[in-house]
Amino acid sequence: MRDRRPSATLFALILLPFSAITAAASVTTEKHSIDYEIVVEGLVNPWSVAFLPEGGMLITERGGKLRMVNSKGELESEPVKGLPAINEHRQGGLLDVVLHPNFEENRWVYLSYAERNGSNYGTTVSRGRLVGRNLEQLQTVFRMTRKTSAGRHFGSRLVFDREGHLFITLGDRGDRPRAQDLSDHAGSVIRLYDDGSIPKQNPFFGKSGQLAEIYSYGHRNIQGAALHPVSGKLWTHEHGPQGGDEINITKAGANYGWPVITYGVNYVIGTKIGEGTHKPGMEQPVHVWVPSIAPSGMIFYNGDKFSNWRGNLFVGSLKFQQLVRLEIAGEAITHEERLLSGILGRIRDVRQGPDGLIYLITDEENGKLIRLIPAK
Repeated sequence: MRDRRPSATLFALILLPFSAITAAASVTTEKHSIDYEIVVEGLVNPWSVAFLPEGGMLITERGGKLRMVNSKGELESEPVKGLPAINEHRQGGLLDVVLHPNFEENRWVYLSYAERNGSNYGTTVSRGRLVGRNLEQLQTVFRMTRKTSAGRHFGSRLVFDREGHLFITLGDRGDRPRAQDLSDHAGSVIRLYDDGSIPKQNPFFGKSGQLAEIYSYGHRNIQGAALHPVSGKLWTHEHGPQGGDEINITKAGANYGWPVITYGVNYVIGTKIGEGTHKPGMEQPVHVWVPSIAPSGMIFYNGDKFSNWRGNLFVGSLKFQQLVRLEIAGEAITHEERLLSGILGRIRDVRQGPDGLIYLITDEENGKLIRLIPAK
């Protein structure tokens, strides 16, 4: 039976002990003065973090390990056991981790990762029940078709909406035309129930030659996704080519244009891609970055620790090693601020903790989990 309704139980406000922290100097921003602290280091290319309701966290490493931080703020030496077969392949490997909305009752943990079939790879999503430091009862929820040998553009973020649907974001796998092919998962946003079954309300359900799992298409490589705290709509961002990173509001059945329209150009030679920046029947982004910032990770902040940031959107930047803060009015982005430029490293993931603080993951060989706190 499918569990569709999120639990009403709130996560306890867990604050990791300061004994696990390295303090740093204050940073002045437009709205707040902040400090940042290293919670955990020694992670190998970490990709995502999920907070456990009993305290502690799960952190993915792209190489295929799921690490656990205990409730004392200590990184466990042994990774979680019982994971599916995960294959690191250039940009692919173990990617996102999220908990089921009813995790406290069912213990389901969801992982997105690169899976191999012979010499070919594609994005897969599986779930397992977390029992102690083990995943049990593994189930494959989604498997991308078709796999290829390419090593780029796997996506992939996982988001549950308020009705319990699971959204999965995918990249075009470096093969541009695939993003416009509705018989191909590449370059799309997928919507499923929590067990992998397909909602009949999906826009392409029952249509010949079109995959029923697809919710939207025409995407290049989505590595950030978050629900708007008021509307409940799914916002995503994706990597452009040279220029043209985008933020989009995901609509059922909508075509976001890649590679027919884009604000970016071809790498190195700088030539035009597709037909320009606009075309009837294709969606326009709500925000574009030129030059590219290489975005990854995204949250809407709704905590009380940074009151002047409530309702703001935060995006990590790999290229410029920044945290980008965006102010929003309705569905328009009205102001942008760049924070922490070059201080922390490549910011891969951005999360709001159950304590109302902002947590960052840096994608490095000595990757770190860092939290932002108000300056004293």
